[in-house]
Amino acid sequence: MFVLREFHLPLAFPPSCLLAQSALISVFSRRVLRKSKKAKMSEKKLSTSRRHHLKSLMLSIAKGLLEDEKKQRAEERAQYMEDNCPPLELPSSVQELQELCKKLHKSIDVVDEERYDIETKVNKSIKEIDDLKIKVVDLQGKFKKPALKKVRMSADAMLQALLGSKHKVNMDLRNNLKQVKKEVKEEEKESVGDWRKNIEDKAGMGGRKKIFETEA
Repeated sequence: MFVLREFHLPLAFPPSCLLAQSALISVFSRRVLRKSKKAKMSEKKLSTSRRHHLKSLMLSIAKGLLEDEKKQRAEERAQYMEDNCPPLELPSSVQELQELCKKLHKSIDVVDEERYDIETKVNKSIKEIDDLKIKVVDLQGKFKKPALKKVRMSADAMLQALLGSKHKVNMDLRNNLKQVKKEVKEEEKESVGDWRKNIEDKAGMGGRKKIFETEA
């Protein structure tokens, strides 16, 4: 606890002393506030040993609760079996035996109906859980796409923005293309001559011999 002492000054003192008194009070109050804030922060922050101790206590309490729940379930099951499944007493006559069989069949039908109702409820709850899981996955995947603005930029400006101003980029594709000179090859035109002469040369055995020699 911090106690703020009052500084009493006589009234005959000049006003400068009163200013000094107010300054001292303000400084002292600031220090008190800082210390109180630090104390609150230290109370909020727990040490590691304290955290481990609290965790161990919570785990031990949870373990005890689980054991109590198991015992309670076992007791409820035993009580249910005693109420619904009494010890079997075999009758002596046939008529009593038939009545017992009818009674057992009725109890079996009732239990079967209860089992069917419980099974439908369980399946319905499982389906609802699966639907909720799918919804959670869909919500995690969805996000608002920002509205993109269309900006007209040339290829030079885009590359300059990506690479920086140090790199000079020239996107003049026509100048960067390799210059290829088209070389026109003038094929020597073979003189055909007189076509009649060619036919006469190729005619007969001598002409076939010449064709064979040229091909070889």
